[in-house]
Amino acid sequence: MFEGLLAGLLWGLDTVIIGIALSMTPFLSTEQAIFLSPFVSTFIHDFFSSLWMIMYMVIRKEFSKVLNALKSKSGKFIVLAALIGGPLGMTGYVLSIKYIGAAYTAIISAMFPAVGALFSYIFLKEKMKLYQLAGLFISIGGVIALGYTPGGSDVDNVLLGFLFALMCVVGWAAEAVIIAYGLKDPNISDEQALQIRQLTSAVFYAIIILPLLGGWGLSFNIFTSSTMPIILISALFGTTSYLFYYKAINKIGASKAMALNITYCAWAIVFGFFILQESVSGKDILFAAIIIGGSIVAASDIKELFKRNKQKNELKKIS
Repeated sequence: MFEGLLAGLLWGLDTVIIGIALSMTPFLSTEQAIFLSPFVSTFIHDFFSSLWMIMYMVIRKEFSKVLNALKSKSGKFIVLAALIGGPLGMTGYVLSIKYIGAAYTAIISAMFPAVGALFSYIFLKEKMKLYQLAGLFISIGGVIALGYTPGGSDVDNVLLGFLFALMCVVGWAAEAVIIAYGLKDPNISDEQALQIRQLTSAVFYAIIILPLLGGWGLSFNIFTSSTMPIILISALFGTTSYLFYYKAINKIGASKAMALNITYCAWAIVFGFFILQESVSGKDILFAAIIIGGSIVAASDIKELFKRNKQKNELKKIS
């Protein structure tokens, strides 16, 4: 649970820092740059994240194990998860924003833990108790309330926008479930899985998405601009977040880890206040607390907690 919460907290920090980068000149210089910015920033973010992971694995002298894991059946499932959650899920998210706006996209995409819980039940036989499901939907409700903006934005194609948002939801939910399946292999660690995931995503963006969209020109501009160090720092926090996320998936299951991960919406408010001096309303504080509280309930096993407390008390009596 603690690792799952840390994953959400660090992703909230990553979100704020990448937001700073996206507000800088290279991403706003032309209309094409504005359109390409989500794709290019995701590519650079995942590229640097894969480099951070390579450094981490080399220091631990485990990089050769990543290559061995990549050749295994479970490693191929992790590659599939990377393609579904990264390029597919993220592309759906970006295109949904284009057609129905950021507010409605955020609301719909927040449903991915619920879909993930369903997938986990069907494919992994993970079960959530009624109070855990209630906590999950309370948390999702908090995200929806936090992201809702009355009036919305201009809509050119509502149906297409909703379809892309659903593609994002299914992609992100399926990624966590497939990763959980891949991590059942005792020969693949959380770190190896993350290395495969980030490298797969970066390579796919580099050879498929960016050439199709004509995004390499902007990418080279970013690499040589003052924005690059900010994305590098963002990628470091994002990598650490993913590490904790994968550890949580491995230890408490995909459905509970996803429930904790969406707390990034609440943590982003906290970091936005301290780093960017953004104003925070009473509504923001209330729904942030609801999101975090609901997620903790969703990931908690009350019987297990009582059992552990009972064991601790018995050990104290014996000592």
